[in-house]
Amino acid sequence: MTKTSALTRVAAAGLALSALSAPLMAQTAEGPWLVRARAVHLSPENGGNVNGLAINDKSLPEVDITYFITRNIAAELILTYPQKQDVTLNGNDIGSLKHLPPTLTVQYHFNPEGTVRPYAGAGINYTRFSSVKILDGAGKLDKSSFGFAFGAGLDIKLADRWFLNVDVKKVKISTDVTASGNKLGTFKVDPVLFGVGIGYRF
Repeated sequence: MTKTSALTRVAAAGLALSALSAPLMAQTAEGPWLVRARAVHLSPENGGNVNGLAINDKSLPEVDITYFITRNIAAELILTYPQKQDVTLNGNDIGSLKHLPPTLTVQYHFNPEGTVRPYAGAGINYTRFSSVKILDGAGKLDKSSFGFAFGAGLDIKLADRWFLNVDVKKVKISTDVTASGNKLGTFKVDPVLFGVGIGYRF
């Protein structure tokens, strides 16, 4: 074998290894963490058996932290600060409340290395009600609610590590309602959350 032939083979082998390792290097460069900031519109179902009881639609900020356990499977923690909502009964203002609704989901990402990366997931929501001021203090709510959450979305790659995110979730939130010590029934907030935001992968 000539010296030129040997060098040619070494160069070819190096190019082949580079081509094989490039996708792995790109995946490693992105890292397992994805942090998003979203603008979210909350649209409550306002169901249950307390007829006429409702809270208003609301737009709010949201941050979520996602950790990729594998290439396709990730855990997402969704956070915001306590949100104030107006409470009405048959269209009449009867007070307000605040709620803090952290949500944890497990997601499956269908195309984790593509430009468009759809996902779907399910998990659990915990909502803490506070600052409840209904019927001049006569109306009360249970302070805690646990319920299922499920949804889907898209991450669209804009540039290295940066993504546009579109997301929709359905969250089960309900609480018992009492007035002057008497239980009136169960109020089901059960909102749909529509979100748009920006994510950074590292």
